[in-house]
Amino acid sequence: MSGEVIWDAGKANPKQREFFMSRTAFTAYGGAKGGGKTWAVRTKAVGGAIVNPGLRVLIMRRTYPELEENHIRPIIRTLPKEIAAYNATSRRLTFFNGSTLKFGHWAGDRSEEEYQGQEFDWIFIDEATQFSERTFNYLKGCLRGVSPYDKRMYLTCNPGGIGHRWVKRLFITRDFREGPGEGAEDPKDYSFIPATVEDNEYMLKYSPRYLEMLSQMPENVRRAYRYGDWEALGGGYFPELRMDTHVVAPFKIPGSWRRYRAIDYGLDMLAVIWVAVDSGGRSWVYREWTQEGLIVREAAEGILSRTMPDEHIEVTFAPPDLWSRQKDTGRSMAEIFKSCGVALIRAGNDRVQGHMMIKELLSPDSDGKPGIVFFSTCRRLIEDMREIQADETNPNDAAREPHEITHTVDALRYYCVSRVVPAEEPGEDIEYDEFGDYMRGGEASREYLNY
Repeated sequence: MSGEVIWDAGKANPKQREFFMSRTAFTAYGGAKGGGKTWAVRTKAVGGAIVNPGLRVLIMRRTYPELEENHIRPIIRTLPKEIAAYNATSRRLTFFNGSTLKFGHWAGDRSEEEYQGQEFDWIFIDEATQFSERTFNYLKGCLRGVSPYDKRMYLTCNPGGIGHRWVKRLFITRDFREGPGEGAEDPKDYSFIPATVEDNEYMLKYSPRYLEMLSQMPENVRRAYRYGDWEALGGGYFPELRMDTHVVAPFKIPGSWRRYRAIDYGLDMLAVIWVAVDSGGRSWVYREWTQEGLIVREAAEGILSRTMPDEHIEVTFAPPDLWSRQKDTGRSMAEIFKSCGVALIRAGNDRVQGHMMIKELLSPDSDGKPGIVFFSTCRRLIEDMREIQADETNPNDAAREPHEITHTVDALRYYCVSRVVPAEEPGEDIEYDEFGDYMRGGEASREYLNY
């Protein structure tokens, strides 16, 4: 390239400059709307490619129209052709110094196949709360290669969306998974740069009514988008769920209360809940267990080992698909569960009806108290219920994505849509330790199997 070519990206505000200078492995920027996130992504990505020869960069958005409107067109329009050439087929910019900038959007399993084996030095996830944690973890695996550059990921985000839960966990509450092991998370790798519309002088100058528009939104949305309040939004399908009403400290379950289990099973995740029903018909979810990658035998052994020997389980509810026969063996997974000591009862699988039944039980009974209550030790279920959203195409149903937060809710749905019997008379309390040495449960009775 001969002569001097200038690329004028514009002037960064202090928060954007902080974003540009961050050197942690994972940097998140934003919180409130209007903080200049998208411009920061474009400028950091292009600037990094110009300054660092051979740098491999990926910008990711959830859909292609968003990608084209917010990144591809603005960059091509402002970037001199002497600096980089764009290939529309591969959606890739190749710079004069050998750096590359790929534009990507996420289409689920197809995208996993597309990005399998690809390597990048920097990855930008714009509007990260539109992505699931599974996608985030998959893209982390693309941060690799033999180039001399530190591998980094930059994220922008607002509260709400299917990724609200994991973004909040990592960057706001900083609730990291401890090691050792591949899943361990080092707090030093994560930093968050909060920004609001007040940090974006250009937005205030050229769109003076934007601040007024944000202020006129519904209270919870206003708190999230105007001030970046991560407690204001978080899924929203179960707004009835309140920590002060539906969550209680664990206590001894009276021996007279009837006990039930419900499961959602797949190789990707087993979710199990234990529920006790008192004499008034109120349900108390008192234990949970989730585990990935279990075959049926291992799932059954785990369920039995976590059921105390003096707990009589009336029924274990399960989804209807477990009764489908396998082509290779002719047996169903329900039959295998039974042969391993866990007899199952088929639950209804109408999603809308099941989720509406959860809502019904969350509502107050005649005594003013809810029909279902959760022990505070059931953290996964409580968090999944708080984060799950309404389905975009059917607001009467809960969203199916991100899939990882649906398993415990599905187990609860199978319980709530099924018939249970209240306790009859009070009896002796049963002492048990939620985290003690669990033993195998007793054999199922004929009444249990015919229920």
